[in-house]
Amino acid sequence: MKTADYLQLILYGLLLISLAPFLGTYMARVFQGKKIFLSPILGWMEELLYKLSGINKDEEMDWKDYTKAVICFNLLGFVFLFVLQLVQKYLPLNPANLANVTWDCAFNTAASFMTNTNWQSYAGETTMSYLTQMLGLTVQNFLSAATGISVFLALTRGLISKSQSSLGNFWVDMVRGLVYILIPLSILLAVALNAQGVVQTLSPYNNVTTLQGGTQTIPLGPAASQIAIKQLGTNGGGFFNANSAHPFENPTPFANFLEMFALLLIPASLVYTFGVMIGNRKHGWLLFSVMFVIFAIGLGLSLWSEYSIPITGIHEGQETRLGTTNSVLWAMATTCASNGSVNAMHSSLTPLAGGVALFNIMLGEIVFGGVGSGMYGMLHMVLLTVFLAGLMVGRTPEYLGKKIERKEVQMVILSILLPGAAILIGAAIACVYPVALSSLSSKGPHGLSEILYAFTSASQNNGSAFAGLNANTVFYNVMLGICMIIGRFGVIIPAMIIAGSLAVKRIAPASAGTFTTDDFLFASLLVGVIIIVGVLTFFPAFSLGPLIEHLLMLQGRVF
Repeated sequence: MKTADYLQLILYGLLLISLAPFLGTYMARVFQGKKIFLSPILGWMEELLYKLSGINKDEEMDWKDYTKAVICFNLLGFVFLFVLQLVQKYLPLNPANLANVTWDCAFNTAASFMTNTNWQSYAGETTMSYLTQMLGLTVQNFLSAATGISVFLALTRGLISKSQSSLGNFWVDMVRGLVYILIPLSILLAVALNAQGVVQTLSPYNNVTTLQGGTQTIPLGPAASQIAIKQLGTNGGGFFNANSAHPFENPTPFANFLEMFALLLIPASLVYTFGVMIGNRKHGWLLFSVMFVIFAIGLGLSLWSEYSIPITGIHEGQETRLGTTNSVLWAMATTCASNGSVNAMHSSLTPLAGGVALFNIMLGEIVFGGVGSGMYGMLHMVLLTVFLAGLMVGRTPEYLGKKIERKEVQMVILSILLPGAAILIGAAIACVYPVALSSLSSKGPHGLSEILYAFTSASQNNGSAFAGLNANTVFYNVMLGICMIIGRFGVIIPAMIIAGSLAVKRIAPASAGTFTTDDFLFASLLVGVIIIVGVLTFFPAFSLGPLIEHLLMLQGRVF
């Protein structure tokens, strides 16, 4: 590694730590209904949306009403996007005259963007019209991110509620998240990316003559607006097939840094938002520190693995313009952030680095994680840690003054088991189904890694691909689409049940026997629980893929 690589890594970490409190405090004020500097500028938009939608912003919802609103709203988004793809040939803004999307790919894509997974089994420039990209995919990028934030807010209110069933109003949380956070930040980032050369146009594709005298079609489109929210909303769906390895999506080193930083900006800031909303910033910083340490360890292992290979030059499949460090940093950020965008092929990473990326996702996308979803996933781990600590000392466990009892623990376990089962069962079926095996580009442990990564990415709502697996088949489109839905709502529904259960409980005052949740001991226990849960669930499958491939590579055998 060069000095510039070290400086970039340090700058990335320092900016993340420095900006999280500012954005986190701002978001807390937004969701607490306090006046912010954008209120005079955008307040009219918030009120107009309430009026047009018939929303009573003063109406409160219990967990059942909130959950119904979440499910119904997302179901409508799924249906709209599914139908839009099936009829795009007959709609405007299709200058390339692209055909209608096949039913299985349309199902997979609708499930993918509705669940904030953004897995893509298609090439965007040859499959999706401008209208589908803008009205379908980009809109869902905003709405799925706002949904994740809303569920996180509901769970937070359940933790701090004083014997009340109300968890807020889903529609108000959605509107405020869109109007005051996602839209303004996306506009700023889109303008910056467009200034760096990310394309933003409705012009048709260009046919040009190459230096060799041949012809080439240059795809264009309104990319900058979609790239901004794809990164900020931890979506990850690229406008073009090569995603952020495409020069029209990621043209310069500065654009690359902006997009990498946007991956973690909102998820990291929401950790601080949590600390502000519960009135305990120290606890918020502790959770931030746990996530940051896990992220840094994975990044260090991956960089060591990549640079320890005794070859010269840039590795195949990695970012040739910007270097290996940028490929690895992006890979670690995108798999921790539940984003899924890539600027290099993860299949081209060393087995150890690719395995770390896979393990990041297997942990449940809770190391910063998706927008909102990372925090409610992490809170599930916190509750599990508090429960186990209570068992060790023989006390009824408490978290923020709320007793953690059987119902909450059952829901936490369910939220861990459902995505895990989807990953392992789905991968097991693919390993014995001939049609699924025919999609592999590699044999041996690397082939297993391709399958395991696909089902992990779908079930944990990440969306990145290992590359090499032809997933645009009926089998993979349907199976992965089902896994995405299980992974999303198999965690959201338990989170809402936990929120409802905790909301009506009394807050017990702290006593001498209360287990402290803002010190080094708790942080260590939390890290241990996170790692152990991931290892116990996935180690057998993981050992047959990336681990054994790494050991064989050291003996000179590759796949």
